[in-house]
Amino acid sequence: MEISMISRQLNDTFIDDGPHVTHIPLQSISRLAPFSALIISIIFVNYFLIRYYIVERFLLRKVYGKIYTQMDDTTRRGFVNHHIAGATKILILILAAYPFVDVAFGSATFHTPFAGSKYVTLGDVLIVAAQMLIAMYVFELFYRPKISPVSVGHHIGTILIGQSAIAISLNLVRERDATIEFILCTVWGAFDIVSEFLPHVSIILYRVYPTSHKLLRKLFRIACITTLTGTTAETILTMYLFGSLWPRWTLAFQITTPMLHILFASTQLWGSWCFYKMYKKQEQLIARKEGRMEDPESAAKAVEEGNDE
Repeated sequence: MEISMISRQLNDTFIDDGPHVTHIPLQSISRLAPFSALIISIIFVNYFLIRYYIVERFLLRKVYGKIYTQMDDTTRRGFVNHHIAGATKILILILAAYPFVDVAFGSATFHTPFAGSKYVTLGDVLIVAAQMLIAMYVFELFYRPKISPVSVGHHIGTILIGQSAIAISLNLVRERDATIEFILCTVWGAFDIVSEFLPHVSIILYRVYPTSHKLLRKLFRIACITTLTGTTAETILTMYLFGSLWPRWTLAFQITTPMLHILFASTQLWGSWCFYKMYKKQEQLIARKEGRMEDPESAAKAVEEGNDE
């Protein structure tokens, strides 16, 4: 009853012509939220089974042959991780694209039935998708022997913020930002999935075709542009939604949300910079191959330098 009263009071402050997210009432995300630990545990088990018995022992050996088996352990683990991360993001996109768009920008709420189901709601699907993304980042932190400090900061921030958004939804009376905070997290996650997918493909092809410099130059250039464009679009959209919801945020979230977004944006911009450098390295290698480069050492060094992404 108290939650309903709070929700009605908040609804009275909405602007009729504002975005849909400003009209979403204060409500629980999903009845699965209290079981988040069980959900993410099941996902971890699935990641292990798929990685150990399918990806490492069969799939990559069958597809890439000696290219995969002759990699050193550090490179092989990164290679495996990019396949798992890319496949996970595709699965999340297929599973959660409709619920995300309908809740954040359509006319639905978390309690709206999913595809007409009597048992599954849009919130149920979004909770599972969120745990899949969080588990993917935890898996990478434990599995990869080498990872850049920027990526570490991004992954840790995503894990803590995502789980916190779910946790605070369990106490709506005290945490009045819970519903809109989770929606904002889904916006961050959606951009992460879309704009960060091509980098996985780029690094995979970089390992498979290390001497195809013209192909890699195009891929790294496109990856740089897409991550930069994605970060810009993400900033515009999240800050627009954040400003539209300003009356509903408590002081703590009014301060911390922009700070968190700056953290995420900075890591994404760092990724764009890394791909720009890789693009320039491929240009150097092409110039050397065509005899337009007088300093072969810089090009040779470019081949040896790996990218932590």
